[in-house]
Parts: sequence; C-alpha cells; structure tokens
Amino acid sequence: MALLIIPSTVIYYSRVTNGPHINIEYCMTDELSDWPVSSPLPLSGETVAFTGTLASMTHRAAAELVEQQGGHFVQHVSQLTTLLVVGEEGWPLEADGQPSVKLLQAQALQEKGSPLRVLSESEWLAAVGLENRSQPQQLYTPAMLSQLLNVSVHDIRRWERLQLIHPVRRVMRLPYFDLDEVTAARKLAELLATGVSVERVSESLSRLQRVMPKLLQPLAQLPILVQGKAVLYRDAAGWLDSRTGQRRLPFLESETEAASPSDEAEAAVIPFPTAATKPFQQLTADDWFERGCHYAEEGELGYAVEALRSALVECPGNADFHFHLADVLYRQGKREAAIERYYAAVEHDHDFIEAWTQLGCVLYESAEYPAAKEAFQIALDRHPDFPDAHFHLAQLLERLGDKTAARAHWETYLSFDRQGPWAEIARQHLDAE
Repeated sequence: MALLIIPSTVIYYSRVTNGPHINIEYCMTDELSDWPVSSPLPLSGETVAFTGTLASMTHRAAAELVEQQGGHFVQHVSQLTTLLVVGEEGWPLEADGQPSVKLLQAQALQEKGSPLRVLSESEWLAAVGLENRSQPQQLYTPAMLSQLLNVSVHDIRRWERLQLIHPVRRVMRLPYFDLDEVTAARKLAELLATGVSVERVSESLSRLQRVMPKLLQPLAQLPILVQGKAVLYRDAAGWLDSRTGQRRLPFLESETEAASPSDEAEAAVIPFPTAATKPFQQLTADDWFERGCHYAEEGELGYAVEALRSALVECPGNADFHFHLADVLYRQGKREAAIERYYAAVEHDHDFIEAWTQLGCVLYESAEYPAAKEAFQIALDRHPDFPDAHFHLAQLLERLGDKTAARAHWETYLSFDRQGPWAEIARQHLDAE
C-alpha cells in the first residue's frame, strides 16, 4: 500500500512498543512531503542505515522491517545510502561527546550534494505507517525513574530543585515526570561527568538538533547543569568553601590556579546556594533547608543533619523539612530516628503521601509489618493511583502470605508501569502464582 504524506500536514502519533520501551507522544511535520508515493511499498528503492539506539525496536527488527517494506538495510553509511534513521532512545553521541560516525558521514555526503536524507526514528516510523494512538503518555514518580534509569532519587530531587526538570503534574506534593526530560538530564550529567567539555556537548547537540527537534530541551538544560558544577561559590570578595560557607584563601599557587574563573565551568561540585554569602545569624529556615539539601546531595550527611535541624528550629511545623531530615537519617543507618521524623512529617501534613510510603518502607525493613501495612494503605486512601504504594504494599502482602490481596496490587501497579524494572518484578510475582 502506497504511503501518501500531504505537505504541511502534522501527524501526531506514539512510538510503537517492542521490548522495554515507553510510548511517548511525538510529532512529524511536513519534512517527509517529498517521500516517494509511486511504489507499492514505502521503502522501495531506499538503502537504509540506522544510528543511535532505537526506542521502538531492536536494530535487527528494524532491518527486517526495512526489507519487508521494500528497502535494503545496510550496516554502514556510504554513497549508496539514501536514508539514515536516528534512534531516539539515546542520542547518537560517542563517549567523547561527538556525533556518531554515521551521522557525521551522512552530513558530509549531504554537503557534497548526496540526496541522502536523515530522519528521526519517529519520522521514519510514520513514513512506514507504524502509528499507535491507543497508548497515553506515561508519567513517572521519582522512585519509578530511579529504578528505570538507574539514577538515585536524590539526583532526581536535586535536578528538580535546580529546575533542570519540571513535574508534568503534582499530587499531594508528589511530582510526576515525563521520561524524556529526565533522560536528557541524565545523559548530559553522564557526558559532563566523564570530562567531555561543555563546548563539545553544546556543539554536538546543535548539530543533532536539525534531525532531532526535541534536542531543544537538553540545549536549554545544559547551562543549568553546568552552573551546577562549580567547585566554589564566587562573589565580589572572592571564593567561599561549599561545605562551610567560610572564605577560602588560596595559600598555594596551585590552589589559586584551580580556583580561577576560567576553570569555574569545568569543576566538579554543585555550587552552594546564594545563602552562602549570608552570616549564619541571618540565615532563614529556607536558607538552612537549602544548605541541608546541598550537603545531602554531596554526601555530607553530618552537615546535612545539622542544617536541616537548624531549619526546623526556625520552622518546626514544616513537613518538607522533617521529610528530608528523615531521608538523611535513614541514609546514615539510623532507622528509628528516620521513622520518628517520617511520623513528624505526616503529623504536620496528613496528605503527604510520599512520606507515608517512605515510612511504610522503613517500617517494613524493621519488620514492623502491621504498621507498614497501615502506612501504605493510608497513602492509597489519599491517592488510590499512587504506583509506588501499590508496589510496596504488594511486596508486604506477599511477605504476610496474602497472595490474593498482593495479586490485586501487582496488577494495579502494572496498569501504571508497563516496561520498568518494577513492572518486571510485578510480572514475575504474578507468573509465579
């Protein structure tokens, strides 16, 4: 069946799912309006190569699809290649931050007059008629993203505080995120952490933007993330120690060079908040909270506890302060102290569903099963569609031997998460029955 694409028409569709991938909304503009329509098969006469990781299927499945649609699949880009498809699961960037070899070869051929076209994966899927509008966009809680992307919840919270990522919606303090935005932030962080220069990443993203318009997002995220990598906080009077807020004097010549403004963007520690310039006696509760979060993100747990306790001295009824202090105490291995602080958080905000769920998890680890079950159920009473609470309650019910009740929660969890690691665990428990 011939594929007809009308110029200036916008086609909206979701990625098809084949393997551990997510259905996410994309759009295709009229860039394919010149696609050949005379052939009975949309890829007839096309020689197709792929670069980057495909989100919709494996490269082997894509190669088979090319052949089925009348095209010829090739491993490498050459003068005979007519179409290069750029995968959308991960950007086509090498470990050094450069665009993939195939993409560079394709662009070089185009500059020499080659008719080779470069399409994003979503555009290619639309071209071969693979459209799937039945699946809605899936959103993720911080815990779900942590499992799916192998990123700590602390990093996700830090990125949100820096406004590097933004919740799509929020339910009773609980943020829900779009996968693409968080994936972009993770990729940027990984590249910068391996020593790739900011200039190299920016240049590569700009080159990719022509074929992957969604790269506008990471291009906007990059300055924020770079700003979050300064070693010391610098003001008009000099440099401040990021842990204590005290002035740092460059006693050694090498230290002076290390703290030079030209090297600021290439440093390795998150910058201290603007509160670092204030004397301690002038710090507000929010200033202390910012310090506590910063210390926690840097692994300075002792400093974090003291800062968060100082915030609570100024504002003892703030549920967020109690929640973050509980998290740090748990990371220190102080379960009983963490439990008390989680209880304090929900006492000040009875609808703090994330605190209820965290409380349930720590109680479960402490073998306080009835109390843990009650905490999970309270979270679900307030937000029946909270995936994390369904998952943890299902685990607890199985531990208590109530497989029938556990099954209901496993199945409910799978209605929210189809492809993540927790979804696989849920399916394994259901299959075991």
